[in-house]
Amino acid sequence: MTAQEKFQLWLDKLPETAPLRKELLSIRGNAAAIAEKFHQDLAFGTAGLRGKIGAGTNCMNLLTVGKATQGIADFIARFGKNAMERGVIIAHDPRHFSKEFCRLTAEILAGNGIRVFVFPDLRPTPELAYLVRKLGTISGINITASHNPKDYNGYKAYWEDGCQVSAEIADGMYACIQKVNLFSPARRIPFEEGVRKGLITILDERYDREYLDKIESLAIHSGDELDLSIPLVYTPLNGAGSIPFRQMLTDRGFTNWHIVPEQADPDPDFTTVGYPNPESPKAFALSEALGHKVGAELLLATDPDSDRFAIEVLNDEGEYVPLNGNQTGYILVNYILEGRRTAGTLPEKGAMVKSIVTSTLSTIIAKAYGVEMFESLTGFKNICGRIPFLHENGYTYLFGYEESVGYAACEDIRDKDGISAGMLVAEAAAYYRKQGKTLWNVLQDIYAKYGYFAEDEPNLILEGIAGSKRISRMMAALRADLPREIAGFKVEKVIDYINGYEDIPASNVLRFYLDNNSWFAVRPSGTEPKIKFYFYTCQESREKALEVNEKIKNDVLSMIQKVE
Repeated sequence: MTAQEKFQLWLDKLPETAPLRKELLSIRGNAAAIAEKFHQDLAFGTAGLRGKIGAGTNCMNLLTVGKATQGIADFIARFGKNAMERGVIIAHDPRHFSKEFCRLTAEILAGNGIRVFVFPDLRPTPELAYLVRKLGTISGINITASHNPKDYNGYKAYWEDGCQVSAEIADGMYACIQKVNLFSPARRIPFEEGVRKGLITILDERYDREYLDKIESLAIHSGDELDLSIPLVYTPLNGAGSIPFRQMLTDRGFTNWHIVPEQADPDPDFTTVGYPNPESPKAFALSEALGHKVGAELLLATDPDSDRFAIEVLNDEGEYVPLNGNQTGYILVNYILEGRRTAGTLPEKGAMVKSIVTSTLSTIIAKAYGVEMFESLTGFKNICGRIPFLHENGYTYLFGYEESVGYAACEDIRDKDGISAGMLVAEAAAYYRKQGKTLWNVLQDIYAKYGYFAEDEPNLILEGIAGSKRISRMMAALRADLPREIAGFKVEKVIDYINGYEDIPASNVLRFYLDNNSWFAVRPSGTEPKIKFYFYTCQESREKALEVNEKIKNDVLSMIQKVE
């Protein structure tokens, strides 16, 4: 069926007064707009669904969310009565339609006889991931588009292990979703009826407390070891982290923290920030202003569903410097291992996990402490998916992370968690302050001890049908003519993960190693209209490393942008 035929079908099927129909009438005759909304069905994969909110098969709306939910209900039913009774836990973020999509999902699952657990309001993604295993549910669903702009929403699916669904489970769900007729009413009961029948349970605040207790049990240092008067600024970027992050700081005894008032409460339009991604220094503008006002030594931020976490630190010149995900990872890896060794709790077979596109400096730090660093594909379904393997082979999991400001410090929370990462970074800052150091000083010490690395993770945003096709052409061009030299440095080795490599499953990633202690990787994003690049080098000084990395980056980007 063509995009135009799908468009006409929707017009024929939707009621005259339906808002989605009115939206479609506004683009009648606009072939390009119709193609964007109908050229494909919104893909369901290991990241669930994600797309712009609006009418069409390629958008997030009540019909596409309803179809996905009915398909997942049919998939769960295949596992029998026990799986249906174990049920599904659902959460949502502050975005437009998140609450409505959450309620719809609960009503459809309950209408299929599947038990449902919901929160009374928005909650962090990592809290949902933790409670999947704590409550023993068969699945979990979070309505969120993470750090995407305001016009996006999404639908993250989890399985009983507390991780986002594996490729195998996602494929099974997708097969069931494909069989659902978009316009046939899903089996659905009103929310209040589901509550009365005991099919829908609204979780109370004790579960929030259990999640925070689990996070706070990760503390490395406490009490007199910390300077709890350290001045901090935190922003939840108008998201779900606001209440739990503040409660965590209070519980841990921090006495001089401040929240950015304009970003403290939920705002689906993210009015003060636009693009609510803590990876972007622009997201810290209001934090920096407040930080200068109160003399903050550290600025902390979580994204709208509070799974991502980033910081800015005060340098020796009194300026705020944004740290990338790798740099924050270095500090956390070093702090956890140093603290565990000092406390005598460093296990004989300790293990950490990082993604294949994350800096190898953390591997060097881990090795210095006798800890093995394992690699995985990007995404915490893969990073935390390593935990069972580690257990089976006698390892103790200590930490997992990836460069895109995601950190998993607790094996019972099998997804990235901005709240626990924030606690450990704030604790580390308070610990080092007691010793007369800032986190900026600590980072420089790490470079001096383990190697002067430079890191850069640029990306090209290429939206729509044309953008997707161009990204595909870029990857194809690289594979068809692998570069032998970059910026004057010889390419010594290339790893193509398209068919898998060693114990890493297949993925659309290329990794290039140069003869000057540098490497870079290229991959299309699985959740956003981007092609991502990762550049790393180690040189005799930080300044030299930054210079060499910039040269390599510019050469690669110049080469790839020639692909039309």
